[in-house]
Amino acid sequence: MRHHAAGPTAGPPILVNVISTMPKFQTVDLDAARSRDTISGDAWEDRTTRGLGSLPVGTQRFWGIPFELGNSSGEISPVGAGSQGSTNSISIPIDGVATYIVLAHICDSRARDTVAGQTADYASPVVTAPGEHLADYVLVYEDGSTHSTPIRRRFEVNQVHTRMQSGFACRPHQGLTPLPLRGPYPENSWGRYQTIASVGPAGPPASPREDLEGRMLPAASWSIYALKNPKPELRVTEIRVVPTGAATVGIGGITLFTGKEHPLRHEPLETFQLKLGAGIHPDAALSSARIDLGVIARRYMVQGFDPAAWLDEPVKGRGEAPEERTFQPTFDVAASVDASVEIDGREVELAKAYEAGEASSDDGDITMQVVGREKTWLQARIVDSETGKQIAARVHMRSPDGRYLPPYGHRQEVNDNWFEDYGADVKLGDTQYAYVDGKFSAELPVGDVYFEVSRGFEYQPVRQKVEIGRGQKEIEIRLEKREDRRNTGWVTADTHVHFLSPETAHLEADAEGVNVINLLAAQWGDLFTNVGDITGRQSGSSSGETIVWVGTENRQHFLGHISMLGVKGDPVFPMSTGGATEGYFGDPTERAMSEWADECRAKGGLVVVPHFPYPHSEIIAEVVRGRVDGLEFWDFWTPTMDTFSFHEYYRLLNCGYRAAVVGGTDKMSAGMPVGNVRTYAQIGDSALTYDAWVDAVRAGRTYTTSGPLMSFSVDGHEPGDDFQMPAGGGTVHVEASAISLTGPVNRLEIVFNGDVIATVEDANGASTLSFNESVKVQGSGWLAARCVSNHRAWSVWPQHIAAHTSPVFIKANGESLFDNPTAEYLITIMEGGMTWLDTLATRAGSARHAAVRSVFEEAVAAVREKQREHGHPHDH
Repeated sequence: MRHHAAGPTAGPPILVNVISTMPKFQTVDLDAARSRDTISGDAWEDRTTRGLGSLPVGTQRFWGIPFELGNSSGEISPVGAGSQGSTNSISIPIDGVATYIVLAHICDSRARDTVAGQTADYASPVVTAPGEHLADYVLVYEDGSTHSTPIRRRFEVNQVHTRMQSGFACRPHQGLTPLPLRGPYPENSWGRYQTIASVGPAGPPASPREDLEGRMLPAASWSIYALKNPKPELRVTEIRVVPTGAATVGIGGITLFTGKEHPLRHEPLETFQLKLGAGIHPDAALSSARIDLGVIARRYMVQGFDPAAWLDEPVKGRGEAPEERTFQPTFDVAASVDASVEIDGREVELAKAYEAGEASSDDGDITMQVVGREKTWLQARIVDSETGKQIAARVHMRSPDGRYLPPYGHRQEVNDNWFEDYGADVKLGDTQYAYVDGKFSAELPVGDVYFEVSRGFEYQPVRQKVEIGRGQKEIEIRLEKREDRRNTGWVTADTHVHFLSPETAHLEADAEGVNVINLLAAQWGDLFTNVGDITGRQSGSSSGETIVWVGTENRQHFLGHISMLGVKGDPVFPMSTGGATEGYFGDPTERAMSEWADECRAKGGLVVVPHFPYPHSEIIAEVVRGRVDGLEFWDFWTPTMDTFSFHEYYRLLNCGYRAAVVGGTDKMSAGMPVGNVRTYAQIGDSALTYDAWVDAVRAGRTYTTSGPLMSFSVDGHEPGDDFQMPAGGGTVHVEASAISLTGPVNRLEIVFNGDVIATVEDANGASTLSFNESVKVQGSGWLAARCVSNHRAWSVWPQHIAAHTSPVFIKANGESLFDNPTAEYLITIMEGGMTWLDTLATRAGSARHAAVRSVFEEAVAAVREKQREHGHPHDH
């Protein structure tokens, strides 16, 4: 469309082409003005000239506003005035109506009026004369009237290069871009992508440019300025640029805007949910959505939420299953009131939604509805219902439409990828939580908000609906401690946590009711984690009821892993041998796990085999040789306890080899909560110290649990105890119970030598199961109690709610239990380890190879000796 416009004062009228892109935008073709008023290169300071060369040209969209930049040859060619002190005005024809005239323009970095003491020769390109009056932009109307706006440095216009000195009334042309939290990531950009926000387009960080003196420059920018038109009802015929001569001003593009509000000012973030007509797929609607004057900060699916069913679920505080449910496509949007969203080829005007709460496309197939618009900031406290004391906890808050509402300082979307997010957040199944120290602030929608708050296995988790009132400032959530095992000598521990800082480890342990958290440094190829946190003593992050100790997980990719807990003094190094992926490429097998274990014990530490029995080789030899204090169990994958891990444990017990059961999480991401599987250890009347916990584990006074609280005794003897019986065994009285506050249990079982000899079962599940009867045992052996639920605790590795005690040991007529076929099985595993050493292992020399191999040889010899003692001599 062509309009006749009044020409500039220096010449005859010029025909101007106004290009219509959207009804509210009109880009102005400046070619006619460029033909007379393009500024030559000597009008600019050298750094400005270099910056001009990297400014975008052609058809562009900045902050959702379209521009046509540069001439028909693709050259930057700004229209300008004020060069070399000139005060001659220029005129740019417009011929259009607008509420705002939006300009992409720049000014030279040279200033005439700098602040006293400033120099233009700083290494960084800084603004030395903020507020310097550079020009007036004069709007000329069809009735001959005018309106003048002063153009000042760093106010309405800015220099091409600035370092963190954005304009006060203009924006750099680089808009804001949301980044995909989970990638894909360009090289060296993972960290930046975790912010979910970028200046400019997504991609690797822009490399700074060098100026003529080799100094680094930030990215060059157009200044985008929206000049408010006080007479939007009148046609603007031209813009007259009247320079002061202080510095050159150049205009690259002009766009007329006819919206009601400032196009560069965004409203506060709002959440919109989509209602879609038949035939529009929710995923397609999310991915196709585009916005002009704003940013779709996040696009996501919100699971369908049934508040009544959620409140009534039997399992609380353990996450929710990532099941197939209904999903609601949802956007978080920060935009101008005049923004438009295009979805599946249909346009929705947000102004209507901001005013009425929802807006639809013309055909009604797409409706965007504002949810939770009225909000209030409040302070929340979590307290013990009996003492009133503030307590740390894990918190989830949810809107009635199903959105997670994090406390301030916590992520909207928790990243549960390995080694990517180790802040105080966790995601369990589809449910996101924040760890808080007992108080937090949050901006919550007015109306109903659904809270879930939990604190370990001894407090009753809370799910409740809370009505948030207008202007409400405070809220208190009370948790009831139903069980107090600490008062009866039990303490809790997680034997296996990675990546957290000691302070965050303390917070998460406290919030989960864990008394001892073992943060483990480790080597992963060429990555070393938490090594800088090793002190050789209790961490300074510890407090009276929450002890943090940084130990090491020493790892060999084939022979096995072994945890060095509570080592005093220098750590047990190296932490990995034998090559990738635990060690580095070509690392030789220079130390046996036995050697690590011996050094750990010599330094006062506790030796635990993590995620028993994997990797499955030398760990058998270490248990046989008595180098292991505890075996870590956490694989409650099925609604039975008949897993390979427990069966392997039973095989060792049935050959007379002992080690306590312990629980740990192997936490390596925000997909696993501290203490999801934990150790309970009986320290009796001792004060809570790390050494008291170590002594209890060594004595076998333990159980591992993912929720149930166990008690177990045999004729008054508790786990870790031995007692004598006559030859052939007899009858013993067994007392066992399982109490589960986070979800019901279905079976409590008594195990003798690996076989279940008694069961208490509730098909519907119960919070408490008990056994109090006499049972008959035949000969020597061991007894233990275990329980399991049909329900799971959700995490990156979903585990059934279950528990297993360490055994009580029986010697009939003074004889130990020994099963010869199992002994042969153990020998086979150890012979396999020697085969690997002799054929595939990278050697550290003949002496070291012989030393590592001797561990297997001695263990095999020890089993053979047991065979002879029990009448099973080895014949070949």
